[in-house]
Amino acid sequence: MSNNFSNTTALVTGGAGSIGKFLVKKLLSNDIHAVRALDNNETGLHDLGLDFKDPRVRLLLGDITNEKRMMRAMKNVNVVFHAAALKHVPICEYNPFEAAEVNVRGTQNCIDAAIANNVKTMIFISTDKAVSPYNVMGATKLVAERLTLAANMYSGSTVFSCVRFGNVINSRGSVVPIFKNQILNGGPLTITDPSMTRFVMTISQAADLIIRSSGETEGDEIYILKMPALNIQDLAEVMIEYCHEVYGTPHEIPMEVIGARPGEKVYEELISKDEVGKLEDHEEYFIIKRSAMEKSGFLNFSYASNTAPLLSKQEIKDILYKDNI
Repeated sequence: MSNNFSNTTALVTGGAGSIGKFLVKKLLSNDIHAVRALDNNETGLHDLGLDFKDPRVRLLLGDITNEKRMMRAMKNVNVVFHAAALKHVPICEYNPFEAAEVNVRGTQNCIDAAIANNVKTMIFISTDKAVSPYNVMGATKLVAERLTLAANMYSGSTVFSCVRFGNVINSRGSVVPIFKNQILNGGPLTITDPSMTRFVMTISQAADLIIRSSGETEGDEIYILKMPALNIQDLAEVMIEYCHEVYGTPHEIPMEVIGARPGEKVYEELISKDEVGKLEDHEEYFIIKRSAMEKSGFLNFSYASNTAPLLSKQEIKDILYKDNI
């Protein structure tokens, strides 16, 4: 991760969220002029201010669905990291209009404000659920991706790109804290589907690629971190063992299979079949440039969590210990 943020003001939407908060932390470790953290969660912003007692942090209370607020928030901003979104699949399934308002209209508001304020770069944080979407959340994030990339055609000087991720281990709303809470309370530990697989990464890995992309992008790219996958059943069994070792919980915790939640897939994809012809390999990550010419090198390539290399139980446990979960 490297970028020159000297004399730079950055805006992080969703700044009180898991990825947003870590982005603020990473940006402050650079020689940056100011970091504006925008969120509609007042308590989250208050806690963010307590965690980062740094005069370079600006706490902005606001909502990305408010076009005027976004115009003011981006005044004199150089780079925008757009992480704000509705992310919980079942919530979006039951509230599709609200999901579209935030994830689609909110993203367009950010795009319009960035162009109007001559922002240099805007990076949109997307998800594997945007690939061949089965649920409302994924569909709205796919539209937001397309809006972001399309903005390059009329933006003038502002550059727009996306970063597409899998699940962030131990982020707010991820399955890890849910499993942990269930285990600490004696169970049962609820599993949706024992065969379910998911791409995973750490918050630090996510923040590093987001910041790196902002320094490298020329516009119109989708950055995809190369990441492993894990099996949900393996994660549940490792979590029970981990909590026994760290917190002294019983070695055996009952597990209950409850079935997939509304809108959930059994496995996820990071790259769709129509994107592989425009795929570039950059060692630690892939880049999809939608305006590029078709290439033949990846025509038989597939990047889905049911075919990707799975983390072993020991590798999963190592991550839990490393992140002090």
